Amino acid sequence: MAIRQELLEELLKDYKSPEDLLGQGGLLKELTKALVEKALDGELTHHLGYPKHSASKSDNARNGKSKKGLLTDHGKMEIVSPRDRNGSFEPELVKKRQTRFDGFDDKILSMYSRGMTVREIQGHLEDIYAVEVSPDLISSVTDSVLEEVRAWQNRPLDAVY
Repeated sequence: MAIRQELLEELLKDYKSPEDLLGQGGLLKELTKALVEKALDGELTHHLGYPKHSASKSDNARNGKSKKGLLTDHGKMEIVSPRDRNGSFEPELVKKRQTRFDGFDDKILSMYSRGMTVREIQGHLEDIYAVEVSPDLISSVTDSVLEEVRAWQNRPLDAVY
């Protein structure tokens, strides 16, 4: 999908430095937040079967929103996730109890595969993304792939390449 030039110009009208675009309060982070929240609203509309402010066709209805903290490639991000009255809404984009957005675990695994220690990864994530991540979280992410790594390391090799 192409983004209209006028929209880009409007979004970048106050751009003065890379920090305005990529920083902690930058446009990219705010745009990601807005898109995620809009997509979650769309998922709830699909789940309920009727648009916001329309008459309900079932006993289930929108029931406010809840705040959620996510660790993302852009640092810590607070989003609001919609809820339904029956509690049957299971969002796909950001699942219930999910605290890390896709891609964040990949960053941890990438640093680990390059030989960085858990403490070095923790410090790097704090420096780059301004998020505090526990050593236990880093260990659980790296442990999740250890079995696959061991299987790959111990795979049978062809005699001739």
